[in-house]
Amino acid sequence: MLSGIHHVAIICSDYPTSKRFYTDVLGFSVIDENYREARDSYKCDLGLPDGTQIELFSFPGAPARPSRPEAQGLRHLAFRVADLDAVIAHLASHEVECEPVRTDPYTGRRFTFFSDPDDLPLELYEQ
Repeated sequence: MLSGIHHVAIICSDYPTSKRFYTDVLGFSVIDENYREARDSYKCDLGLPDGTQIELFSFPGAPARPSRPEAQGLRHLAFRVADLDAVIAHLASHEVECEPVRTDPYTGRRFTFFSDPDDLPLELYEQ
């Protein structure tokens, strides 16, 4: 019935900062970008090579997302990586801090967490 996840939608507080983070730091490409004058809002479709997309939105006055302690709802967004250490080093070169690397007790895979400019929890999961 379902064949995969098409996109994840993110509402940011500072559109230029978040767009730069997702493109320049994380390597997403811009598929399409539109300013919606009636809503004073941007919608930017960002993509990864496997087809996964993020819809990046800006809405004036959007409330902050409760994150910590963990709130109900979406917990975090996880990205699959081949070389966890290399990605952590890349993020550090952009002054993005990662938590200490942990090992999933069920899969034996290594992972870590970091945050986007709005403190949205993001995960790197090595495969």
